[in-house]
Amino acid sequence: EVQLVESGGGLAQTGGSLRLSCTASGATLDGLNVGWFRQRPGSEREGISCITRRGGGFYYANSVKGRFTISSDTAKNMVYLQMNNLTPEDTATYFCAADAPPYGLGCLDGMDYWGKGTQVTVSS
Repeated sequence: EVQLVESGGGLAQTGGSLRLSCTASGATLDGLNVGWFRQRPGSEREGISCITRRGGGFYYANSVKGRFTISSDTAKNMVYLQMNNLTPEDTATYFCAADAPPYGLGCLDGMDYWGKGTQVTVSS
């Protein structure tokens, strides 16, 4: 059974930074497409960043481009989301997800496994 666990959420001030981590059991993340999603209060879940298997490509939503960076550590079987220059609009529950073969058409499509989420709150 594949399980994803997010960590690193918390409270930050506007302009601050947080780094989210996603770790997996039962799967090697390097062989999967791994994405970060978030769900803001009153909004639908949105995909904000993704790294393709073996780090071949990256995707960022316009809302986070230039502020967030996705990366992976193969040795630790982890994927990170470095979030800089945070604003209150980044307040959300952040989820890690992974897509196993057959892969979706896009990096954020067809995720098979989901973590339970970690809360990020940015104060003004």
